[in-house]
Amino acid sequence: MENKTIIRVVAAVIRDGNRIFATQRGYGKYKDGWEFPGGKIEDSETPQQALVREIREELDTEIRVGDLIETVEYDYPDFHLSMDCFWCSVVKGNLILKEAEDAKWLTKESIDSVNWLPADFGLIEKIKNLLQ
Repeated sequence: MENKTIIRVVAAVIRDGNRIFATQRGYGKYKDGWEFPGGKIEDSETPQQALVREIREELDTEIRVGDLIETVEYDYPDFHLSMDCFWCSVVKGNLILKEAEDAKWLTKESIDSVNWLPADFGLIEKIKNLLQ
C-alpha cells in the first residue's frame, strides 16, 4: 500500500432552518464541483478555530460552530482527505463569495441538484436524513 499524503480539513454545513449553504469550487483540479465551505487546519488550531477563520476569509462571515456531524475519510487518487464536518450558523455577515464561483441554499429536496465532490456523497445522505 502506498503512503498517500493526508490532508486534514474542516467543512462548515451552514444551516438556516431547513436550508444548507453549498459553494461551487472556483479553482484547482476539482473546479466547478460543489462542496461545503471550509479549508485546511493550521498547526496551532483546533478544527473549530480553523473553520471560524476559513469562513471569515472565504465568505467574510462570522459563524458559530456547532456539533460535529461526522469526520469523512476519503481516498482521492493522489491524497487521502480527512474532513471534520460541523453544523454551523451565521452570527453576522452576508456570505460574500471571495473564492468560490457560485453558492446556493439547498433544501432536502434540492440537495441532489448540484454536482457534489466525491468526498461529500456520504455526508449528503446523512444530512438529507437530518433535515426536515
